[in-house]
Amino acid sequence: MQVFMVGGAVRDRLLGLPVQDHDWVVVGATPEQMAARGFVPVGKDFPVFLHPETHEEYALARTERKSGRGYKGFTVHTSPDVTLEQDLARRDLSINAIAASADWRGRADAPAGLIDPFGGQRDLQDKVLRHVTAAFREDPVRILRVARFAARFHDFSIAPETQVLMREMVAEGEADHLVAERVWQELSRGLMEAHPERMFAVLRDCGALRVVLPEVDRLWGVPQRAEYHPEIDTGVHLMMVLQMAAQLGASLPVRYACLTHDIGKGTTPADVLPRHIGHEQRSARLLKGLSARLRVPTDCHELADVVAREHGNIHRSGELGAAALLRLLERCDALRKPARFADALLACECDARGRLGRQDEAYPQRPRLLAALAAALGVATAPIADAALAAGAKGPEVGRRIHEARVQAVAEALALAADR
Repeated sequence: MQVFMVGGAVRDRLLGLPVQDHDWVVVGATPEQMAARGFVPVGKDFPVFLHPETHEEYALARTERKSGRGYKGFTVHTSPDVTLEQDLARRDLSINAIAASADWRGRADAPAGLIDPFGGQRDLQDKVLRHVTAAFREDPVRILRVARFAARFHDFSIAPETQVLMREMVAEGEADHLVAERVWQELSRGLMEAHPERMFAVLRDCGALRVVLPEVDRLWGVPQRAEYHPEIDTGVHLMMVLQMAAQLGASLPVRYACLTHDIGKGTTPADVLPRHIGHEQRSARLLKGLSARLRVPTDCHELADVVAREHGNIHRSGELGAAALLRLLERCDALRKPARFADALLACECDARGRLGRQDEAYPQRPRLLAALAAALGVATAPIADAALAAGAKGPEVGRRIHEARVQAVAEALALAADR
């Protein structure tokens, strides 16, 4: 039995990057032998085990044979006869198909202790993302993975032959069989990379974006008013918004909100709603279907919904007085969920600054609205309610008095800010 370090841990060590976790391949062993050594089986589709002490994953070397559509359409074969090279041959990219002996210690030892049958080290040096073998075409998830790695390693190019292969896979319908969980898994990871916009450029180039995210793909070629959007094209604007979100270190819910805030602009009103409905409402309607289809986490969807509906009003909030500001806060449910509202404001700042020539502009709406929210939250509602009830007021009247007190508090906060 032999144990080898594989995949990202080897790649990142060679690049001098921090290694978050390790993956291991075991050659020449059976599941029974692994269990006898205390390894805990966890794999459903093929034998994967957790180390009894480190809890890292150890997978038995395996081969795969295409038996159906999609990423689950494989017959997996494991046996002590499967070689390390056979296992590496089924991996996606050459830079992820490098193995190392278990005692390899990193760059100082390279190339000693490395097993690299598919030129991964060369592609690391040349900064190329290249598929390992033609078996790449059998798993459509690999299209998403290439796009995600392009977002992470933004200075890497994609090998021309890999680009051709990805386009062929889309044309042959492989991308139609991607399942929601895997799309969201790769999409969410790509959104959190340093250059998320590159993931979408890669998906769009091979045609996969119109399959997995047609609501986003439709935004390219949609013009916008030049006085608000010097970059003109909605798709170009979207990529600039994602760049800004990454630059500001935004969370995943904020980045998802940035991605989806304008999707209503890719449809004519008659496509989804009556003509009198604006693009914000169209965006919210489309977002509901998109989030459901991809099974997007609730926190991501709820924030994106607030931003889709209200980003225009937030942008224009500098023109609003205290009463209108409080209504905006209430529509955003900011009094109950102030942290989410703060995230919505960050997404709106990314939208405002994700425009040609405006990347370094201030976004005063954010501090102004946060100050208004703090003032509204600072109102002690219990004494107001007690006094109203003691005077014989009913529920609606109690609510009206609390609302008026909050409006007054917001007005005072705005006046104080104006005097500074």
